[in-house]
Amino acid sequence: MQHTVHSIVTLSGIGLHSGAETVLKIKPAAVSSGLRFVRVDVADKNNVIPARWDHVVDTRLCTVVANQDGVSVGTIEHLMAALSACGVDNADIELDGPEVPIMDGSSEPFIEAILAVGLKTQTAARRGIKILKEVTVRDGDKVATLKPGIGSRYKIEIDFPHKEIGRQAAEVDMFADEFIDRISRARTFGFLQEVNALRAMGLALGGSLENAIVLDADSIMNPEGLRTPDEFARHKVLDAVGDLYIAGGPIVGQFEASKPGHNMNNLVLRELFSQPDAWTFVDLYMDHTPEKDAEIFVPSAVSEKLSARA
Repeated sequence: MQHTVHSIVTLSGIGLHSGAETVLKIKPAAVSSGLRFVRVDVADKNNVIPARWDHVVDTRLCTVVANQDGVSVGTIEHLMAALSACGVDNADIELDGPEVPIMDGSSEPFIEAILAVGLKTQTAARRGIKILKEVTVRDGDKVATLKPGIGSRYKIEIDFPHKEIGRQAAEVDMFADEFIDRISRARTFGFLQEVNALRAMGLALGGSLENAIVLDADSIMNPEGLRTPDEFARHKVLDAVGDLYIAGGPIVGQFEASKPGHNMNNLVLRELFSQPDAWTFVDLYMDHTPEKDAEIFVPSAVSEKLSARA
């Protein structure tokens, strides 16, 4: 069934690129209304932006969506991945600025905040996007593919010419409740030389060792090191889950990519939807474990994780 948050989720933090302090509120929304951003700081034009693949206007540093009036929201991918992992289909996401807070650079803070209020069952089936035939996009040595398959599996390979990264691979099946334990804590990463160049252009103003893995020419600068040896590949999976959740529902099939990024993730969705015979909508009925009462619950694997922390 479809789900929305049971009550308002409130978080605050700085934007990775803007450096601006932002308050974010995830509010319950009606059945089949989808995920929408609302810029509460904008009053002179349309301030509602659908979180949808065909509203993506920039993928150079993060995923940015905008409406026809040019009102935009950036760095949406980590929040979208959290909403996917928690099974949130409908929500109005209010922001008082142009960028989703970066938090710690992963999806975990968003997931914990959502699960703290729980989810509400809604009276309609989830609408999944079933892949019927393989579609692929290429850009040099970058490749992204959507193809038929069981479950909702994401598999990614990366290869960076840095001794702390090198060649890595990671994967997750979103229908197997694997994301929260295996992927959600993986942080975004960048290279010191690139960060300095971006700051010279007035970008990456909110980036720090508190919300990103930063690498210099030889090493990882974060004193605590990595959360997992393959955190870089896991974060690329996290990004892909978030970027593809704006397809309009969970992907039923497989996403495979080599050296992907936000641009490739969006391009493969555009290629998919340009071919009407490559996909179809399907109804999904997902099982959950009740929490508190019949109206408030969290996914079973998440409930177990929260119990272990208590």
